This record gives sequence, structure tokens and C-alpha cells, in this order.
Amino acid sequence: MDFSLVRVDNRLVHGQIIETWLPFFKATRIVVVNDEVAGSFFRETVIRMAVPREVEVVIYGVEEFGRSQIARRRDEMRTIVLFSGVNDIVRAFEAGFRFHSLNIGNLYSDRCRLQCSPSVCLDDEDIADIRFLLDAGVAVELRSVPSDRPLDFRSLLAGGTGNGF
Repeated sequence: MDFSLVRVDNRLVHGQIIETWLPFFKATRIVVVNDEVAGSFFRETVIRMAVPREVEVVIYGVEEFGRSQIARRRDEMRTIVLFSGVNDIVRAFEAGFRFHSLNIGNLYSDRCRLQCSPSVCLDDEDIADIRFLLDAGVAVELRSVPSDRPLDFRSLLAGGTGNGF
């Protein structure tokens, strides 16, 4: 079984994840992939406290996750994998993590070049990283919550929606 959701969300675990994505996929595991969280007992504890008790929480640094068994194996657990930035997911991909689709839900950059939605603002590095993933065969969509209509980044890059790509 593939991962239920692989998502870039600079807020990592928050209300949209807990209240919409977890029930939508009936997920039983959340994997947070972030170097800062993996290195901070306090941040790790806060994330674990925010997640319902019946959901397993696993936290990795980026390269560690790319090399981990959980990134390579496919089991029956419904798993949501969260990254805080597009560059982190590219680093994990380069370390061996493979996935078929990526959801971008919340992403903000102080160097915003492209405002894709109220919650997604990309800089040049984000755009280059998304192109890398698309070229590698990953389907990339923009969607905050399951009830939103997904926007396909390949069509956005081709100028299909007038959102600035």
C-alpha cells in the first residue's frame, strides 16, 4: 500500500490535518519529516500531544527518513507523511524516498514570487523543486483540505488556469 497522503505544509500538524485529512483517509499513522522537530524534544512533544492517542506519530530528520525502512516499506497502516517545505521533500527523494503524488497545502515564503492560493506562496526555489518532482513523475496538487477542488501543478505550470504559472 502506498502512503495515504504526502503533504507539504509549513505548519506540519495543525487543525486541517487533525480535523480533515486524518478522518478523510482514516489514517492511523502520521510521519513528520523535519530536521528542526527531530532535533527538538519540546517541538516533538507538542506535536505528539496534538495528535489523537490512537494515531501513531513518528518523527524523522529529512535524510534519516529518506534512508529509513518506513520510507521504503509499504504496509497496511494508513499513513500521512508531512514535510514543512518542498526542498525537504526533494532532499528525502534524493535520499531514497519514493512516492506517487504530493499535496501542497500551506506554504509561505518571505521571497514569494508566485501566490497560488491564499495559503500557498512559492519562491523561485520552491518552483524549481516542484519542477524537479514533476519531471521525476510525481503528480503535484494544490489543495488545503479534502473538500477543496485539487489544482494540478503541471497544468498550472503550463499556464492552464491563469494563476500566474
